[in-house]
Amino acid sequence: MIPSRTERLSGWGRHPVRECRVYRPEKVSELAQVLAGAPAGGVVPRGLGRAYGDAALNEGGAVVSHLRLNRLLSFDDETGVLECEAGVALGEIVDALLPRGWFLPVVPGTRHVTVGGAIAADVHGKNHHADGTFGRFVDEIRLLTPGRGMRVCSRRVEGDAFRATLGGMGLTGAIVSARIRLMRVESAWMSVDQAPTRDLDDALARFAGADAGHRYSVAWIDALARGRNLGRGVLLLGDHAPASSIRGEPFPRRKSGAHAVPFDAPALLLNRLTVGAFNRAYRASHRGKTGMMQPLEPFFWPLDAVGGWNRLYGRRGFIQYQFVVPPGAERALAAVLERAAASGRASFLAVLKRFGPAGEGLLSFPMEGWTLSLDFPVASGLQEMITAMDGVVADAGGRVYLAKDAMLNAETFTRMYPAADGFRAVKRTLDPGGVLTSSLARRVGLA
Repeated sequence: MIPSRTERLSGWGRHPVRECRVYRPEKVSELAQVLAGAPAGGVVPRGLGRAYGDAALNEGGAVVSHLRLNRLLSFDDETGVLECEAGVALGEIVDALLPRGWFLPVVPGTRHVTVGGAIAADVHGKNHHADGTFGRFVDEIRLLTPGRGMRVCSRRVEGDAFRATLGGMGLTGAIVSARIRLMRVESAWMSVDQAPTRDLDDALARFAGADAGHRYSVAWIDALARGRNLGRGVLLLGDHAPASSIRGEPFPRRKSGAHAVPFDAPALLLNRLTVGAFNRAYRASHRGKTGMMQPLEPFFWPLDAVGGWNRLYGRRGFIQYQFVVPPGAERALAAVLERAAASGRASFLAVLKRFGPAGEGLLSFPMEGWTLSLDFPVASGLQEMITAMDGVVADAGGRVYLAKDAMLNAETFTRMYPAADGFRAVKRTLDPGGVLTSSLARRVGLA
């Protein structure tokens, strides 16, 4: 067995913090040793730790890091098919292949996510209404399972395992490598339109009217606004800019590095006054404009420009609450926003997107409808507020995103994810001994 050491780990939200034994294999054979010799508390795969809550934590058990299993294995410049190990970061793929005119067809809100993490969470981006989730572009997965060894999974071979692994939060096996289809782009620039929105109804109507003509759409929401201004914000629409519209180099050299938050901010830094001032300034600076040229990185990953931005929430950390409700349940969006605004808990980040049809993964988060993300600093009474919000979402036929979650209970999870029993059945065939587990999995009743 390869060596390990006990560490205190958290997700990106820095809450909760759990003590776990950590393995860092450098070969697939060493990864197999970890699964075969996992301690009594089981093991969960972990990438760059960008799940916000406890999805990649395993209190009392082990965590296996994939960061040293991070090779780009092959790339076909004619078809755009990339084969790589699970520990490769999405940003590394972009750095290597964007200058050659290729880009990932779906990216989440940070480039600091591994391929394995993107599959395990079946991540989505600003283009779900047009392109679906990351998993739609995964053709094949090599999956190392405790019960059935190495399996090559695709839509046609081991289809049940394939669908359970998309969005399966690492509980079906350790993803060793994957084959992914990339998309051609003519530049590293985006053509962006922006428009202020008066309220939530205005934002939803503008989405419905604009999404068909734009590949990417997202709205920033002022989560402190109440009354007639509830849900006001700024709608951003984007498309990859063609080479003919670019003055100068279509693929300029990317500037490396980011400004970093050097210390944990005081707990009172993000309050109604400071966040309110930021919200007013942000909205004032984003007046109606069309056809703006913007580099790709700040459009897709604006927060990556600030290293360690999670420290702004202080030592106690924060949770990101992301949920989706189906069409016709828009009142649930307003109810959650009203509850958040009335609570006095200032959400520095509030993002609204429109989802297209649900994907293949048994536990994939997206479903047709609307998704809203809110950040809340960890403080007294937060669990009670989140549980109440979970009830609103479940009653509306929606669900919360497991990759962001830190507080969902098992009963409400079952209401939100009706395919959970099917997932458990597949998991039993791949992991009959229950080796793969996590703090999240036990909390919601998946392990």
